[in-house]
Amino acid sequence: MTDWKTNLVDDDPGLTRILREARTVAVLGAKADAGAPAYYVPAYLAARGYRLRPVNPTLTGRRVLGEVAVATLGDLAEPVDVIDVFRRPEYLPAHAAEIVRLPWRPAAVWFQLGIRNDAAAETLARAGIRVVQDRCMMPEHRRLLAG
Repeated sequence: MTDWKTNLVDDDPGLTRILREARTVAVLGAKADAGAPAYYVPAYLAARGYRLRPVNPTLTGRRVLGEVAVATLGDLAEPVDVIDVFRRPEYLPAHAAEIVRLPWRPAAVWFQLGIRNDAAAETLARAGIRVVQDRCMMPEHRRLLAG
């Protein structure tokens, strides 16, 4: 495999590629509150054609943005292209370990604005998964694709 650091995405061409190629996005830490970023960012993405899969154990079985929430990534019925993470940085190493144990690999894991954990990012990048840290998909999509 090439140098794992090439999977750490922080440039416009890399971000654009992820946003263009993705069709399905799992929202780890999805919320049902319309005022929460973990609701309105996925709502923005859904309005632009992305299929969402909400993941939050406190919402299991409830509909969020028209989709039934599951408890864990392992409970998803099908693979997704991107895992969009709305969880505090201290939880990311455990989530990274869960992601690399899945029977499928997402093309990318995107840590939302304000969320960064270099150890978790390295775990994912070494597994061949592209990683974005500390950026919000909504303004990046607006900036790179909607203009």
